Amino acid sequence: MGISGLKFGFVQVGSQPVTRWMHDAVKKAASYKMVVDVHDEYRPTGYSRTYPNLMTQEGIRGDEESPPVEQTLITLFTRMIAGAGDYTNCYFAERVSGKMGGKAAQMAKAIMLYSPWQFLFWYDRPSGSPGKTGGAGANQAFIEEGPDLSFYNAVPTVWDDTKVLEGEIGSYATVARKSGDNWFVGSLTADHSRKVEVPLSFLDDSENYEAVVYFQDETDLKNNEVKMERMPVNKKTVLTKKLPQNSGIAVIIYSL
Repeated sequence: MGISGLKFGFVQVGSQPVTRWMHDAVKKAASYKMVVDVHDEYRPTGYSRTYPNLMTQEGIRGDEESPPVEQTLITLFTRMIAGAGDYTNCYFAERVSGKMGGKAAQMAKAIMLYSPWQFLFWYDRPSGSPGKTGGAGANQAFIEEGPDLSFYNAVPTVWDDTKVLEGEIGSYATVARKSGDNWFVGSLTADHSRKVEVPLSFLDDSENYEAVVYFQDETDLKNNEVKMERMPVNKKTVLTKKLPQNSGIAVIIYSL
């Protein structure tokens, strides 16, 4: 049939028999050269080290559970250690501004929380799609084109290099990842405002770069809007931004 991968849903977790069933299913998929994503509460365990066709799993308390930024900054240091996690990244849904730190924070999560198979716009609907009673179909968050979506066009799912620049569990973190000649930086802060200062010393000496910064101030968070700022940067630049409480920034650094 030409199917190269599948996503298991409504899986049971916890007991030895259902865990064995899940692992046997991953093995069988590997024998057919199929990649796997496991939905629901199956947690990263390191099993993908033996069976790398297990690309990702959802059991990291991602956006489907509407976690606050504090929880995301706990997840980054805990479950993400054991394997990739599909964060089911929301963007237009009301829960983004109401509970999860705003749109710029969602962009930061797409960089900071690693998954080579990442679902985006979770609970967001294409314009003109039919509604229904109950479930995700009842959600009236429609995907709208805008300059901020250039971020999701650019962000990759796998990386050539990763640098954890700073962090404190449940409080704040800044992560830089490289893809090709470009760098992507995500930073989150939880229950306190924070001035982020990111030395770009990891950039190449001989290269010139342009940074595109996606951010929100207090007013932007209330209006659910993202600002974009472009600036030339190099290895000596220290990127500085004031983050409101429970928010984040995302930066794409393009090699020129």
